[in-house]
Amino acid sequence: MSQVNKVVLAYSGGLDTSVIVKWLQETYHCEVVTFTADLGQGEEVEPARLKAEQLGVKEIYVEDLREEFVRDFVFPMFRANAIYEGEYLLGTSIARPLIAKRLVEIANETGADAISHGATGKGNDQVRFELGAYALKPGVKVIAPWREWDLNSRQKLLDYCDHHGITVEKKKGKSPYSMDANLLHISYEGEVLEDPWAAADDDMWRWSVSPQDAPDTPTMIDLTYAKGDLVAIDGKPMKAHEILAYLNKVGGDNGVGRIDIVENRYVGMKSRGCYETPGGTIMMRAHRAIESICLDREVAHLKDSIMPRYAEVVYNGYWWSPERRAMQALIDDTQESVNGDVRLRLYKGNVDVVGRRSDDSLFDEKIATFEEDGGAYDQKDAEGFIKLNALRLRIAALKGRKL
Repeated sequence: MSQVNKVVLAYSGGLDTSVIVKWLQETYHCEVVTFTADLGQGEEVEPARLKAEQLGVKEIYVEDLREEFVRDFVFPMFRANAIYEGEYLLGTSIARPLIAKRLVEIANETGADAISHGATGKGNDQVRFELGAYALKPGVKVIAPWREWDLNSRQKLLDYCDHHGITVEKKKGKSPYSMDANLLHISYEGEVLEDPWAAADDDMWRWSVSPQDAPDTPTMIDLTYAKGDLVAIDGKPMKAHEILAYLNKVGGDNGVGRIDIVENRYVGMKSRGCYETPGGTIMMRAHRAIESICLDREVAHLKDSIMPRYAEVVYNGYWWSPERRAMQALIDDTQESVNGDVRLRLYKGNVDVVGRRSDDSLFDEKIATFEEDGGAYDQKDAEGFIKLNALRLRIAALKGRKL
């Protein structure tokens, strides 16, 4: 085992990472620095500081990264309209590159020669954390306890805590689901969800009401965009993280944003999970609406053609890769003209676009009208257009080719 003097641990303050602190101290005989990020998970993060102190940690980082998370990671991804496998809005995936970035920065600040995380050897997060770390600090050592130790059950972790005097809340019993939360989403995995046929319990969901129980009166909201990013709601300018928090609340109140999917993990297995992404669901619908009037047809189709690749890159953990940066440069260039307002109706789980307007709109009422257009469009031009585009089809048919 190589010598490690100091390691920076992504620390939640929960059972797994509390055990990891002590395990690192015992196994590597090293100093541990803890890093706890507030990404809007809806839980108080400051208690993690006290827990780290109780474990003998001297250097403790507890940081509010909500604005950076939404502004520099969520918003750029939503400019791309990124959806993985047609349904997943990448809530967990997009949080990992920021955590990896801060782990590396803190390692540089504190002189640490290693970083560590609590991701298991079965999931995607180990890949995301480590790809990000290696991209930003190629020589860094990564310690992944779940790939080294034999504490492979909750009971073994609790026994370890008892043996080492580690205080853990709610030792008895078992949480029904494995959950991950940030400002973009909350995910649920494990237990009954491991059977793809079994329905999720109604009381599992935390952010949203059931669509059936949502208000009988629709909620109307106006969203304002500048260069592809949301900047105001109902005319009120807001910071990026405030916008997403507001949309989570209003969306959740109207039963918006629930999905139940089976996805293909990068490591090779299929995984069933349930996700609540109320704000993200609203943002996706609104962004496509404002793009529909502001983007040139071929530019819009080009964006759509690279979106699955972009989503896959983010899902697999390559946020810091040259291909993601190259795609982002193209996407961001298209957003210069994506400015204006979108009006939405939220009703019992649905997000309906009822209006869109922009000074940069390419929608020309004089040309699109079914009424008299004053010569703006000559319908006779369509005849030659159709014949030219049919030429290859006609030739093939004349040659007897089967269609």
